[in-house]
Amino acid sequence: MDARLNFLTLKTSLSALLDLVLPRVCVVCGRPLDLQEQHLCEECLSDLPETRYAALGHNPMADRFNARIQVNEYEPYAYAAALYHYRTESDYRKISQALKYHRDFGAGRWAARLLGERLAASPLYADVDLVVPVPLHWTRRWQRGYNQAEVIAREVAAVLGAACRPRLLRRRRRTRSQAHLQGSAAKAANVADAFVLRAAAPARHILLIDDVFTTGSTLAACHKALRRHYGPQVRISVATLAAVGD
Repeated sequence: MDARLNFLTLKTSLSALLDLVLPRVCVVCGRPLDLQEQHLCEECLSDLPETRYAALGHNPMADRFNARIQVNEYEPYAYAAALYHYRTESDYRKISQALKYHRDFGAGRWAARLLGERLAASPLYADVDLVVPVPLHWTRRWQRGYNQAEVIAREVAAVLGAACRPRLLRRRRRTRSQAHLQGSAAKAANVADAFVLRAAAPARHILLIDDVFTTGSTLAACHKALRRHYGPQVRISVATLAAVGD
């Protein structure tokens, strides 16, 4: 008898049977998961390269983002946080890729809730009342069938007890994939003035959400579109599942 069938409760019996038919595996290392494990095995979860940025007002990600948005003395310093460090040589990159490229909504929502919990535990994000995902152009959303940033944003908003407004921003032109561009200047030019506000919503603290922070160009372009309407009394922060290069 399979060892996973020992000591089952009614609640876990179905999961155990499903694991025998369609074994769940760790998103990171590919090892079969035990009943109590979700998406990551205990070993990979314990070694998750978390940034701990949610607790820090100033951190490498926030400094890089603020370097892009600090165009005048009235712009408040923006908070920025990511759940984990993204490195191309690390298998932990598969967490964000599972949602973006492989439609693994379970893993994506699990990671987003973990990000939300880190933000909720920080006084820096305690007053977030509006969560806004980076929008896809309608043609790309139609092709993919969903917006990964919206999946993340909905989970984060639920944990924070904030409103989620996926349609607050619109991408008015289809841009090239940032992943295919080299250098921060090219990425910034690619998304310059690509976003516009559809309709304003009341807010004190807006949290912009994307899946991965690389140069911060896309989030900075979204920030600019929001700031055209919202004055400096409204804080605009950013959060992502992963951050590259920190």
